[in-house]
Amino acid sequence: MPIYEYGCDECGHTFERLQKVSDEPVQDCPECDVDGRVKKLISRSSFVLKGGGWYKDHYGLKSDSGTSESGSSDE
Repeated sequence: MPIYEYGCDECGHTFERLQKVSDEPVQDCPECDVDGRVKKLISRSSFVLKGGGWYKDHYGLKSDSGTSESGSSDE
C-alpha cells in the first residue's frame, strides 16, 4: 500500500496516510478539524536498490576488450 502525503490549506498541517489505491482521499484535517480543506500533496519518492541485481553487477556496461572480469588470471 502506498503512503500519501496530505496538507491542510487552513492551518498548514501536513500528515501522511497509508492507504489503498482504491481508498477515497482524506478530506478532513486531524489537527484543526476543518472539513474539506485537505489536499493530496506531491512529494518525493524514495528508490532503493537492494541485493545484487543489475546495479551492483554493472548490467548493461559494455566491455572494451571483450573479455570478462572473471577470465583474467594472475598466476
